[in-house]
Amino acid sequence: MAQALDIARWDLECEFNNTDHRTELNGVERLIVRRGQPFTINLHLRSGDYQPGGSALDLAVETGPQPSDQYGTQASFGLTDQINTSRWSAAVTSPPGNMVSLSICSPPDAPIGRWRLTLGQGGRVEFVLLYNPWCPGDVVYMDSEEKLAEYILAQDGIIYRGGWKYPIPTPWNYGQFEDGILDACLRILDMNPKCLRNPGKDASGRRNPIYVSRVLSAMVNCNDDKGVLLGRWTDNYDGGVSPLSWKGSVAILRNWDTNACQPVRFGQCWVFAAVACSVSRALGIPCRLVTNYNSAHDTNSNLVIERYVDENGQLVQKSRDMIWNYHCWVENWMTRPDLKPGFDGWQAMDPTPQEKSEGVYCCGPIPLKAIKEGELTYKYDAPFVFAEVNADVHTFMKRKDGSTERIINSVNVGLKISTKSVGSDKREDITHLYKYPEGSDGEREAFTKANHQNKLLQQQDNAGLLIVIKVSTDMRKGCDFDVFAVITNNTPNEKRCRLVFGSRAVSYNGILGENCGFKDLLNVQLAPGEEKRVALRMNYSKYAENLTEDNMIRLAALLLDYDTQKSYLSVRDVVLVNPEIKVRILGEPKENRKLAAEITLQNPLPVPLQNCCFTVEGSNLTGGQIITERLNSTVEPGQDAKVKIYFTPTHSGLRKLVVDFDSNKLCHVKGYRNVIIGK
Repeated sequence: MAQALDIARWDLECEFNNTDHRTELNGVERLIVRRGQPFTINLHLRSGDYQPGGSALDLAVETGPQPSDQYGTQASFGLTDQINTSRWSAAVTSPPGNMVSLSICSPPDAPIGRWRLTLGQGGRVEFVLLYNPWCPGDVVYMDSEEKLAEYILAQDGIIYRGGWKYPIPTPWNYGQFEDGILDACLRILDMNPKCLRNPGKDASGRRNPIYVSRVLSAMVNCNDDKGVLLGRWTDNYDGGVSPLSWKGSVAILRNWDTNACQPVRFGQCWVFAAVACSVSRALGIPCRLVTNYNSAHDTNSNLVIERYVDENGQLVQKSRDMIWNYHCWVENWMTRPDLKPGFDGWQAMDPTPQEKSEGVYCCGPIPLKAIKEGELTYKYDAPFVFAEVNADVHTFMKRKDGSTERIINSVNVGLKISTKSVGSDKREDITHLYKYPEGSDGEREAFTKANHQNKLLQQQDNAGLLIVIKVSTDMRKGCDFDVFAVITNNTPNEKRCRLVFGSRAVSYNGILGENCGFKDLLNVQLAPGEEKRVALRMNYSKYAENLTEDNMIRLAALLLDYDTQKSYLSVRDVVLVNPEIKVRILGEPKENRKLAAEITLQNPLPVPLQNCCFTVEGSNLTGGQIITERLNSTVEPGQDAKVKIYFTPTHSGLRKLVVDFDSNKLCHVKGYRNVIIGK
């Protein structure tokens, strides 16, 4: 009969295992491994030697508060000749002797989370198990080292904001391997209502990234639970900070974790998405953040956004349907065994609380392929995401007497869907993954499947008058500049029209602010074939106090044809460009060696800047902390705000130093510098 091993002590070989499982950036003080891949534990025997066939060891693993064989949250197993990667197994890999090298493997569909391992009578050890996108048997498997370096291991990235005509890259520090972040991510799973209601079933559900993605979509916002972020889309951030002040996810997740899971104030769509990206990557699900420009928010699922304007062409809020300048969500990579074949790969998942799904503020995951093909019955929330990129826009004029009439207005939604490229800071356009080219047979088939009758019946109304808005090339914050309404008469007749040309500050989610400039011309005459340009001057003195932190102005030009009484509307949003932040690295960047950076911003405004402050952070650069440097002096127009900061990089490789500048007149200007840290 085999003799049980008499274990005196053990070594979890954390540095070797974590490095082998690509988790060493979380630290090497504890065991963090990925499922479906063997890890090694060395056992030191108190007495006797290990003999093949003559020694025995009973092992048991369990996770969650109510482990059970039925749920796959506990297992018992002994030593075998070799590892079986499809189930919990253990094999000795060392020669006979008083030190036993034990190789242990979990199945590639084991639930993720904290596990307890019992080694015979020798004792109990704990370890963390994560998804394994390097393992072909795992449903999150991704067959590209280059993509995995981006979508799992990269701790920083680029988020696209601004407008579809001028996407603005904003740096973000995901920081998924910073100290304490993995524990915060596991706590998010533990605090979710499904876990609190039925912890045993929830622990079992964690084997499935579809389930976990849906939980994250609900838990990153706090609308139904003890979630991470509270959203706010007004200019009043009392009791918290502006969403634009965040540079990364680390401070947000730590804040939530250390303050008894109280929601962090405040987030908007890119912040919700960025935190969801950090958590997904931390748990081992390949993830990327995407931006959809001219994103529709269809509240009644009719695939139509109804917009109302007054007689000056300015939008008036009459419906909850909205078009956001941009909207951010994330895509998680996984197979979809719950759907018919062909819908594996990227799945859209949106943690911004917009509409309820199954009674909870969450959205997705839904395969991009289902959106593209118009498969609106597929799980989860296909109609809402389909509308975000495909909805039809109907514009009506609401007159003072209460009557309404539809006006001619060409607005497209779902433009320039963007994400950061793999291995570079360039923008990758992924619109083709969500929709077929406009007017193509594929688009028509998708709309037919989705019963999108409005788009199928839509024909271009070409009534002979055309109005578009054109802008200057250089629209920098602090400058005066011109914008133009360009009217073309394509009819054989002379036309007499009224032109109302206005501008208002606007938030990225379409909420209008104050007037920034206005012109009303009652008698615009156009000969057949004539084109007229009407300029509207945008003065800094007029728009400066009205701009929101989004730096956006909405231009609207409304043309009324006196002969036909038809109205034509052109709307365009412009994004004013912030000054560039320049970062100069002083010295040779090396691991564990103090480094300096000189950071400069030139004041582009015609007024002085006061209360100037630079904040800086970067994964493996600033020790998981935010560095703050304030300027005591006023920065006059044209002068530089300049500081020097010091930091000590902890790991080699390509890292991003993310910078934010804030002052009384110039708020939350972002910049970054890529730094290659040597060994």
